[in-house]
Amino acid sequence: MVLRIFGISIVVTVLSLIVAGIYGGPEAVFLVAILSILEISLSFDNAVINATVLQRMSEFWQKIFLTIGIVIAVFGMRLVFPLVIVWVASGLGPVEAMRLALNPPADDAAYFPDGSASYETILTDAHPQIAAFGGMFLLMLFLNFIFESREITWLSWLERPLARIGKLDQLEVVVAGSLLLATSFLFADDENRATVMVAGVAGLILYIVVNGLGELFNLPEEGEEGEPSRGPSNLAKATGKAGFFLFLYLEVLDASFSFDGVIGAFAITSDPIIIALGLGFVGAMFVRSITVFLVRKGTLSEYVYLEHGAHWAIGALAVILLVSIGVHVNELITGLVGILLIGAAFISSLIRNRKAGNGDELSERTPAAVG
Repeated sequence: MVLRIFGISIVVTVLSLIVAGIYGGPEAVFLVAILSILEISLSFDNAVINATVLQRMSEFWQKIFLTIGIVIAVFGMRLVFPLVIVWVASGLGPVEAMRLALNPPADDAAYFPDGSASYETILTDAHPQIAAFGGMFLLMLFLNFIFESREITWLSWLERPLARIGKLDQLEVVVAGSLLLATSFLFADDENRATVMVAGVAGLILYIVVNGLGELFNLPEEGEEGEPSRGPSNLAKATGKAGFFLFLYLEVLDASFSFDGVIGAFAITSDPIIIALGLGFVGAMFVRSITVFLVRKGTLSEYVYLEHGAHWAIGALAVILLVSIGVHVNELITGLVGILLIGAAFISSLIRNRKAGNGDELSERTPAAVG
């Protein structure tokens, strides 16, 4: 199963490294490898969250996500998205923007007589708006999770009180809006404050709309006491409109996770071809493979705290994105925070399973001992 799931990603990785070698030699191969590791480390929590949603989808929509979705992830977010930012920010046409990306001038004035910035600088300058949009979308996802009451909790001392106060209607919107307001005054300069606010509100609205549409068409799962559950069901898989909106939700979610990776990649290289190969063809493919592996192996059902750890990692990533509007945060920190939280959740799940196994073993032995 492992070879079948990861086989395509391994083949794509080999081909991407060969293309990188032909395109830019050993240095390009090294950069693609670094970017691939960066993307996978930053997006492991993305894979866990993707798996929680993907297992609610029918086989048809799962295949759509793993085919059309990967095209959107590779070409849309890792190649077209940076170019669109340059088109909008600089007023250049798509051909000129691509030419600028592939052949950056030694001096900005050599390409822009008015003294405007280069391709890399334009993208870096757009970071506050991108971080506000992606940060607010991910923050809403995190808040919606921790403010919901659930039977199984990981950090019970914190999650249960948060679930109790989460009964207040629209509390996540209030908290997210307050944090956006504080962020815009604490980290955004006067020139970017208004655009940060607009971008953040747009991210918040998009989450509400996409998540609302997903819940509107979602098939309810009957809990043990007949109460509807938001959790994934093995009996009722989302099809039709429900599957489409879950697919849309996953694509927006993937885009939000991609923002920090795409912007962070320019600290390593500004070449869009190398970025597309590293983040897209290799990184995004492995994230998809990890997602499929988690679904096929039933890992989330076996290690019940993984979903909790992934959501706390999302909350950390959202805060980092908002803070990065005014303070540079090293991508290594972003990746390590997510890995540590998910790793802690995995270890906690192992301990829980071991205790449960010991309890079952003891209960089986007790009647024999009494007899």
